[in-house]
Amino acid sequence: MLEGVKHMVARMDARVARSAFGRYFRLDGCGHPLERKGSRFSVELRAGCVTFAAMAYIIAVNADILTDSKGPCECTLAGDSCDTDPTYQHCLAELRRGYVVATAAAACLASALMGILANMPLGLAPGLGANAYFAYTVVGSGMVSYSDALAVIWLEGWIFLILSIFGVRQWLAKVLPNSLKLSTGAGIGLYLAFIGLGSGGLNVIGPGLNNIVSLAGCPSQYLVDGICTGHVLQDPRVWVGIFLGGVLTAFLLLYRVRGAFIIGILLVSASAWPRSSGVTMFEHGLTGDDGWTFFKKVATWHNISPVGPQNINWHGYNTGKAWLALISFLYIDLLDTTGTLYAMAMQAGLVDERTGDFEGSSTAYMADAISISCGSLLGCSPCTAFIESVSGIVEGGRTGITACVIAFWFFLSLFFAPIFASLPSWATGSVLVIVGSMMMHSVTGINWTYLGDGLPAFLTIIGIPFFYNIAYGLIAGIISFVILNVVPWLLIKATGGRLKPEGWDTEREPWGMAPNRLMLANLDTRNLNKFQRYAVNSAIFPPWFKKLILGDRRFWQLSDAEIEDYLEGRRETARRVEAREAKRIAEREEQRRMLRPLDEELPPMLEPNEKASERSYNKV
Repeated sequence: MLEGVKHMVARMDARVARSAFGRYFRLDGCGHPLERKGSRFSVELRAGCVTFAAMAYIIAVNADILTDSKGPCECTLAGDSCDTDPTYQHCLAELRRGYVVATAAAACLASALMGILANMPLGLAPGLGANAYFAYTVVGSGMVSYSDALAVIWLEGWIFLILSIFGVRQWLAKVLPNSLKLSTGAGIGLYLAFIGLGSGGLNVIGPGLNNIVSLAGCPSQYLVDGICTGHVLQDPRVWVGIFLGGVLTAFLLLYRVRGAFIIGILLVSASAWPRSSGVTMFEHGLTGDDGWTFFKKVATWHNISPVGPQNINWHGYNTGKAWLALISFLYIDLLDTTGTLYAMAMQAGLVDERTGDFEGSSTAYMADAISISCGSLLGCSPCTAFIESVSGIVEGGRTGITACVIAFWFFLSLFFAPIFASLPSWATGSVLVIVGSMMMHSVTGINWTYLGDGLPAFLTIIGIPFFYNIAYGLIAGIISFVILNVVPWLLIKATGGRLKPEGWDTEREPWGMAPNRLMLANLDTRNLNKFQRYAVNSAIFPPWFKKLILGDRRFWQLSDAEIEDYLEGRRETARRVEAREAKRIAEREEQRRMLRPLDEELPPMLEPNEKASERSYNKV
């Protein structure tokens, strides 16, 4: 029976791949020159489900955080009187319900755009960090009003769109040194593990009385101001998440069981939903009662009018604080989303190591920018690619079908929010830890030999989880790289090479941007005007924009030469990956060869006992 199901799924995959649908998404076997090897329809469906399960928590968490901004709700009472004002509290309750629906709608739209336009296996939603900055710093501190802040985010999306069209975001990803690119992926892996171990996951770690981070996981009665005063790791939910969601999932992955992540998440969730369970997520109390009441509704719909576009002040750009908030959002999101998209593309094997770019980068960055502006119309903070998308990529997602499946589940959550908003954090915590460990493999490609490359990479790796922000970790790495590489370069130039660091010419990895040799080789630059010549030779503008400048009416279509160049990039990247893997395999085989005599050669005094044991075993 199992073989019959496998054959049926294989036939379905082949049929979908040969269709126009499969060709659009470049499934393996579709016949497209740039089909993505190993991508199958059934695997894409499973990968989308895994990614959604890993990021579904954002529905409830984002609603809680953005509700703290108070939105359009106003209270004129003094002191703590607002906490008991029924009208104000009703407004906040309606605001939170509106944000539950708005978050799901924004994630649905953003993920669909990324899948359909960019063909990338990524889930997008209002990002953590950006929503806290929006709620507590920009709006909560009184920096700008709620209406002005939404206008700022709307404008930010359009600025990002312009930067993406002209290739600035792609240029930023390509100009980063290779060690910083690799360390970004590893840092995001540690960031995922940190989230998975914290209160948003397994709750194994948390703030301590005397330490920044300490063991947590205590029952709620021993929790004071978020700090465990005793009985750490005695909450049974922690151990359910570790063993049922973590150890079991790891064993399933070890034996290559398909859908291992989904199995772990569903088993833990099933144990947490019954209220009579000892590991229920609906404990008796105000919070648990509200959650249980909401969960029992199963299906519901709430109007998003409390957070709709009518709240945006389209004339909110006439203050200096609004522009300061815009600049802050721009540089944080620019580094955050650019680094995340590149790291996800690298994990999916879509990066061309020759150029440092990935397939569909222009449309991916544009889809991300459009999502930011659309999210602001729903009252949400900036949308971004979720690092939890790696869980679906690890499951096998390679095309935009994965993103479309994520969008489908978020669409369902518009009506079944009580179910999807009630996935327990300890069900997905172990998944994030396991995926984080898988992302650490990129550190093997970092040039640790030269301090000017190794130290910035190390600061990026530790900065992303410790600062709890991808952008800040990247800033630490970029600044340290500039200090350790640009300053010595200036000293070398000023002293005629007398103050050259040891290993500058031999150990330091090369850094720079590869020119577009394909376009330059097939172009007679003598007939171009100054602007066209500058655009073609520029390292910033994307290829399709250069073709438009040159008058190509089909600038959006790839020429045969460009397709062949893409394929050559894939082949070259595959050769480099295979060479690195072959080197690692050879090293492991050499280690086994060195250890083998210890296993095979036994002391003479033990041989009779070993033979007797073997005879006894044969009799049994």
